[in-house]
Amino acid sequence: MELLFDPNVAYLLLAGGFMLAILALLSPGTGLLEIGALITLTLAVISASQIAVNLWALLILLIGVFPFFLAVRRSGRLLYLGISIVALVIGSAFLFRSSVWYIPAVNPILALVVSAVSASFLWVATTKILEAEGIKPTHDLGALIGAVGEARTDIQAQGSVQVAGELWSAFSAQRIPTGTPVRVIGREGFMLEVEPLRQPAPLDPQNDQSAA
Repeated sequence: MELLFDPNVAYLLLAGGFMLAILALLSPGTGLLEIGALITLTLAVISASQIAVNLWALLILLIGVFPFFLAVRRSGRLLYLGISIVALVIGSAFLFRSSVWYIPAVNPILALVVSAVSASFLWVATTKILEAEGIKPTHDLGALIGAVGEARTDIQAQGSVQVAGELWSAFSAQRIPTGTPVRVIGREGFMLEVEPLRQPAPLDPQNDQSAA
């Protein structure tokens, strides 16, 4: 337990927990990032509870959260993101009190390496995600409704279809065998709802001869 109350360990837990939390906000989904962030930050809080804290550094750390949310939701995103990263680096490095206020309690080399890695990682990850959000989709999914394609796998709860020259995930209210022509009748997100394309029934040779 003594290791947990070391300022260096508390610093690593805090930096790791914040990175996981920010990534969880940027790309929610599996829940693994959220669980990892919760566990790591809980250990960081337990560790920090036994170490003297600089309130001014804690304030900077908390204030740095707001520019991050502005970076995600407003224009001028990179400016807000830069402010947030600087606040995170300074606030976390000086959070734990030493004998002299301007000297971090954590190992200076550790603080420098973790701060550089954290800042670089958050900058690259966040800007890439923001750039991806700004890209307009290349397909109008609504225009696919009514399009005709072919089932590439058996389809019911889920499968794949070839429509408009591309492979799409699809589902159907009835089982559709592989190779069946299909028509798109709806969509849910990026999944297409399809139905088998009705084809004319083959002529009965006997009926055809009798008609003749």
